[in-house]
Formats: sequence, structure tokens, C-alpha cells
Amino acid sequence: MVLIDLRNQKTARTKEEMLKHLKSFRLEPRFSAGVWFFFPGGSRFHEAFIEKGSVQDTLDKVAHLYDCGVIDSSFGLEAHYPNEVNDELLDKYKSLQKETGIKLITVVPNLFYEKSFEFGSLSNPNPKIRKKAIDRTITTLKINKELGTEFCIVWPGGDGYENPFGTEFYSMWDNFEKGLAEAMDAVPGLRVAIEPKPYEPRGNNIYRNTANGLLMARNIEALLTSKENRKILSEGHALVCLNPEVGHVLMGHEELAYSFASILREGRLAHTHWNSQPLGNYDQDLNVGVLGLDQMYAAMLVLRMYGYKCRFGIDINPERMPVERALVLNINALRAACDRVNQIDYERLVEAMYNPEQNRGAAEDILTRALAPPSTKLIDLNKAD
Repeated sequence: MVLIDLRNQKTARTKEEMLKHLKSFRLEPRFSAGVWFFFPGGSRFHEAFIEKGSVQDTLDKVAHLYDCGVIDSSFGLEAHYPNEVNDELLDKYKSLQKETGIKLITVVPNLFYEKSFEFGSLSNPNPKIRKKAIDRTITTLKINKELGTEFCIVWPGGDGYENPFGTEFYSMWDNFEKGLAEAMDAVPGLRVAIEPKPYEPRGNNIYRNTANGLLMARNIEALLTSKENRKILSEGHALVCLNPEVGHVLMGHEELAYSFASILREGRLAHTHWNSQPLGNYDQDLNVGVLGLDQMYAAMLVLRMYGYKCRFGIDINPERMPVERALVLNINALRAACDRVNQIDYERLVEAMYNPEQNRGAAEDILTRALAPPSTKLIDLNKAD
């Protein structure tokens, strides 16, 4: 694993420094996608709309998209161990990488699907189940190290509770944090990225929102003891980062830009998962740009303001659309949003950010002008003065 330097995300800038940064830094998105949504499954309400494919079928689709020019060699894949990547499947991924340059950028421990994790994985009160989860995480970290991935996402989807009455919160949190720290010390030098979520599949997931994720990251780093991990931390790098998913943030009624900025401020934004989601509601994983354009553009601006250079991961559930078309739509939407944000009048915006009293309404006007087609007849805001 190459430890990507995220320390620049923490940089606080003066007005002059912010303008200089915004004039020189551009959002240039590189993409990744989870192999889990290439053949969407059914749910408790309906059967699958397409026949289930194998991992090889998924990689064949990826190769086809590469041959068609939809994606290039910079594209990354995300997969879970042991169901989507394991010793028997590793060669298939390596073969794809040899042919196209497309590689696994993260291998995720599956800590939520199996019935043994009914009452949690790393947080499970049963020490035997907890050990199984720790061992799986260690194995997954070793695979990440072997493949030289960029980070290891950890999604505690099966950890949490439904009924707050009778939940022993301290043990739940302590078990998870100590277990993940143990795994990280067993395979030192690797970065993990937690993905918070308010609910689903548990009624209340263990780390519900951005603030919970940041507190957890600090707690786990404080528990790390290996010399290699301590050295990395002493140099100001974060080893426990976050992978916020747009849908999960909005499910929790959080503000997307605020959430991203909170993570960037600590140099912990290792990756982002993109889709569309109404506030609250169940986890829909709609295509990027379908809902919440205001949230998306505000978040994109934050990413540019604080120098985000990592990937834009596409995490969707295209049940009623071929995955090939869905990926085209999502790549186009993300590229378009980045280009719009790259073309904003930053001289005027920075003045409005640092001197709002003399620039009332300017930020809204800048956003309107960024999104308006050239043919729109727009009134000069100053005409109202």
C-alpha cells in the first residue's frame, strides 16, 4: 500500500492564500467503482431483475467498458473479501490489471453479511465471533498490502443495535475500536477508511454520522502500538480515515459540504463514495446528479477549497438500468460538476467568503451564473443597489 499524503487537507489559508490556491488547484476526478453493484441482487420486496453474474462476468464488463473507451487505466475497483476477492479470484484481478492497467484500489473485509455476525463483528460481545472478525480484517489487510492498494475501507454495517434499552454502549465501541487497532498493528503501515452510516442494515449502526466517525478514528489511532504505525502518526499522517458516502451522509440529515469539510480539516478524507439520496429515507444509491444538486455543488467547492486529490468512488444500485449505462451517467455527472466548479469566478467568490457584509447575495449569484447556459439573460446583481 502506498500511503497517500493527505496532510495538505489540513491547511488553513488566509484570504490571499485561498485565492491563490483556488486559482492554481483544479478538481481532476479519478474514478473507482464497487464490483458489488455490477449485478444487482434482489431485496426482501422483489427478486433480482437480472440474472446473477460471477466475478469473472463482472471483470468482463469492466474490460468491455475499457475497450469501449468509457473508462481508462486509471479506473479503480473495490471489492469485499472473501466473497468478491479471495485466493482463488486474485489472479483474475491481476490478469485484468495486466491487460488494462485497472486495479483493485481497496479490498474491504466483509463484516456484515454472514449469519455469524448477527450480533456484530468487531463489536460482538462473543469473543469467538469477535476473533473471527479480527482475523478476517487481518487477512484483508494482508491482501491490501500484497496488492499495494490505496487504503482499506471498513464498513461496520452489521454492528449496532435496534433497541437502545439494554444496549451496553461502552463495550460495543471499545470492542470495535480495540479489535480494529489489533488488526492494524498486526499488519502495520496500512490506512483504513471507515464509512459511517446512520442505519441499515442495523436499526442504528455503531458509527452513525461524520462526528462519530472522526471520534472513532482518533480513538483507534490512540490505541495503535506498533513502531511503524506510531512513526507514521508522529509524522502527522492519519492512519484511520473516512470514506463518506453521499447517500449515508444525507440519510442522517447532515450537510454534505459541512461533513466533507469536517473530515478534510483533520486530513482524513481518503476516498469518497458518490450517488444521490433524498434527505433521510432508506439507502437508495441513485445515480449521481439525480437529486441534491445544491448539496453536490457545495461539496465539490469544499473539495476544491481544501485540495482533495483522491478518488471519486461510484457506489450505486442500478436495478432498472444496465450498469454500463449507469456508469457513463455517473462519470459524466461527476466530470460536469467538477468542471462547473473549476470555472467559478473565484476572485469574486473569495471576496464574498471573507467579506460577506459588502457582498450580500454574491455567492448565490455566482452559483446561478455557474449553472446557467450562455444564452440565459441574467441581470447584474448590482442593478438592484
